[in-house]
Amino acid sequence: MAGVRSLLLLLLVLQSSCVGVRSPLAVLKRFKETTRTFSDECLGTTRPVIPIDSSDFALDIRMPGVTPKQSDTYFCMSMRLPTDEEAFVIDFKPRASMDTVHHMLLFGCNMPSSTGSYWYCDEGTCIDKANILYAWARNAPPTRLPEGVGFRVGGETGSKYFVLQVHYGDISAFRDNHKDCSGVSLHLTRLPQPLIAGMYLMMSVDTVIPAGEKVVNSDISCHYKKYPMHVFAYRVHTHHLGKVVSGYRVRNEQWTLIGRQSPQLPQAFYPVEHPVDVSFGDILAARCVFTGEGRTEATHIGGTSSDEMCNLYIMYYMEAKHAVSFMTCTQNVAPDMFRTIPPEANIPIPVKSDMVMMHGHHKETESKDKTSLLQQPKREEADVLEQGDFYSLLSKLLGEREDVVHVHKYNPTEKAESESDLVAEIANVVQKKDLGRSDTRDSAEHEERDNAILVRDRIHKFHRLESTLRPAENRVFSLQQPLPGEGTWEPEHTGDFHVEEALDWPGVYLLPGQVSGVALDPKNNLVIFHRGDHIWDGNSFDSKFVYQQRGLGPIEEDTILVIDPNNATVLQSSGKNLFYLPHGLSVDKDGNYWVTDVALHQVFKLDPNRKEGPLLVLGRSMQPGSDQNHFCQPTDVAVDPGTGTIFVSDGYCNSRIMQFSPSGNFITQWGEESSGRNPKPGQFSIPHSLALVPHLNQLCVADRENGRIQCFKTDTKEFVQEIKHASFGRNVFAISYVSGLLFAVNGKPYFGDQEPVQGFVMNFSSGEIIDIFKPVRKHFDMPHDITASADGTVYIGDAHTNTVWKFTSAEKMEHRSVKKAGIEAQEIKDSEHKLEASSGRVLGKLRGKGSGGLNLGNFFASRKGYSRKGFDRLSTEGSDHEKDEEDGSESEEEYSAPLPAPSTSSS
Repeated sequence: MAGVRSLLLLLLVLQSSCVGVRSPLAVLKRFKETTRTFSDECLGTTRPVIPIDSSDFALDIRMPGVTPKQSDTYFCMSMRLPTDEEAFVIDFKPRASMDTVHHMLLFGCNMPSSTGSYWYCDEGTCIDKANILYAWARNAPPTRLPEGVGFRVGGETGSKYFVLQVHYGDISAFRDNHKDCSGVSLHLTRLPQPLIAGMYLMMSVDTVIPAGEKVVNSDISCHYKKYPMHVFAYRVHTHHLGKVVSGYRVRNEQWTLIGRQSPQLPQAFYPVEHPVDVSFGDILAARCVFTGEGRTEATHIGGTSSDEMCNLYIMYYMEAKHAVSFMTCTQNVAPDMFRTIPPEANIPIPVKSDMVMMHGHHKETESKDKTSLLQQPKREEADVLEQGDFYSLLSKLLGEREDVVHVHKYNPTEKAESESDLVAEIANVVQKKDLGRSDTRDSAEHEERDNAILVRDRIHKFHRLESTLRPAENRVFSLQQPLPGEGTWEPEHTGDFHVEEALDWPGVYLLPGQVSGVALDPKNNLVIFHRGDHIWDGNSFDSKFVYQQRGLGPIEEDTILVIDPNNATVLQSSGKNLFYLPHGLSVDKDGNYWVTDVALHQVFKLDPNRKEGPLLVLGRSMQPGSDQNHFCQPTDVAVDPGTGTIFVSDGYCNSRIMQFSPSGNFITQWGEESSGRNPKPGQFSIPHSLALVPHLNQLCVADRENGRIQCFKTDTKEFVQEIKHASFGRNVFAISYVSGLLFAVNGKPYFGDQEPVQGFVMNFSSGEIIDIFKPVRKHFDMPHDITASADGTVYIGDAHTNTVWKFTSAEKMEHRSVKKAGIEAQEIKDSEHKLEASSGRVLGKLRGKGSGGLNLGNFFASRKGYSRKGFDRLSTEGSDHEKDEEDGSESEEEYSAPLPAPSTSSS
């Protein structure tokens, strides 16, 4: 019976059926339209095949305007591959919103169950074997495969048809009887790919979640008996009761993490943190953690919203000659092995209540469990998130963070004592918690708050210890002191300053494109500049720096977003159909945006409240040059708040700083390309970011490839100082100035180098580093821009992980903020209140509490043309500069998934 049940539940996911006699009801339910008709909502989808170039084309697979009449309806539609030749799918873009669609699956097969316009999927998906190519749910962002990897379709061995399955869970959105055209757009190429992508589905088929049970584990494991596969991405899927899903490769009793994620976050394909190869004889294992609390009846695995699922989708590639496109695992061949599963698999991942994307529920379920289901999200916020936060602190602070490694190295005795104390304190707190709601919770509030404060103090102690033990670095200072009477008071800052990630900031997964610029406006709102579905890679420019992808047109979505820093809502958006490859962003004292576009080779001044067009444009569209009227891939802009003078760093092809009058007239320029290992003052290798220090009349430049910061007098252009540290490594990407402090981020280390990617806080007067910081969630890959505010809040945008991090400071600052473009903010008052609020933020982070979250997933999903190219760090997008490999420099091109090693063994 178990085997029969496994087969039936596998068919539930694949929705495939064999050729046979269908019932009259099935015939009545089939829709026989042979032409695709579209409603107004589906305009633009009548051209399913869109040529891109001689080898590539796009395929738009959409529902042809359907209106489901009951909850948990599964509709299917098919589309034949428009070529008999072999092709490869290299990009997936979802065209759906969770407001209407519960989830979508895209299959490949040779004969669909129907060739009509669409049909009910309970008739079947494919007559032959159906291979899952793509899965989407919960406003997950798009998926782009690594370079050289594709799903093979067509030809002699690939699928001839695509079949789209859409599950409409809760149909309350269709009360107006509108037509839905959800689907997915594919990018295909005829160019042979050396590596073939495939999908490995791990799925539980017999899990039962008893009503009221606090913790229920569902385990899956199978022996792997194929040629080596290389895992590069994963996706988790459960319904409402799932808390965390984790997947591992087990080799010689050693567990290697493939991926771990909350199924209550957008169900995207997330990249693996580290490449994982799976060889013959390994075991693949997965665990889903559920809770039955709030349910009055047992919950089973099934296909409706009131049922549950435990799925782990593993996306991999194999060498073409050995490629297998689809594999499944529905058993647990090694149940005893799970006694040694890493503890992280049992710890729910923190998810803010406003980020929990609720699944649609069948009406009967709603009435049956209405009260308990409404109460459950609050339980998750109060109970589950706290344990996840403490576990995150434990794992990140002990052995994984670079600052703890420094303590290991330079003072092992003191480090060991402090670490053991910290472990004991955190463990003491964690052990007092479980997934259930404690009856004595209210009486324990005071004790938990004390524990949280204790952990916070321990963390700060570690940072202070690390800052005093870090060995001295080579620094270069050539300081020219201000002349007497210039009024250049500069506040002094000591080493007692620390910033750390605001763990309640939810934007780390939800931005739509490569984040190229961040800034703060006069109201202290965060402004983000991103590239939408455009990328910068090796094909973007020719050898003369002329943009080669004009045929794509400008970015069709809003590229400039204004975010409220208090409740993290999107206040305003603009910049649609203006830009091709956004880069730098600054905001002047009047709130105008100054942006650069490296494809257009232009600088723009924009009024955020004006819709007529730019206020000022510098440079010639699509024309690179090096004279007074042209730029060549300009990188950043800074505007003097006192004089309105405009400074432009120009940029990738020209190593110069240009100065213009407020009306845009050229004034002067300085700088030249550097050569050799000891560049002189005023020489640049990609001036990448600018920061004004108005009261000192200085302009600082992030001299990116020289790994240094140079500062000049704004009036005489005279060199003032160079700031260079060994911990910068070879790159400094971006800088931001707040009175007395200089913030910076470096770049990914070169091969063989040891300096990690991290943020820096420096005393501007002395150049000394007083703090180093990194995120806890995810990691820096290419932190592209940075901006800071007067209260010590720092924002960093990453062009590879499409992420914006927020960091907060506990230090009391009583001086004015000067933003990146020289904006002066009001002086901070009520400093004691500010300090108290800052402490509250730290405590809130430890306890999983926070202010309203940034729900950019919903925001972008509601915009026409929403898409985000990018597979985080795994795709080949976002090359900000293609450098000569012969000189040993590193390309900014995003990491692709690594090619298979000659040997199949790995640790």
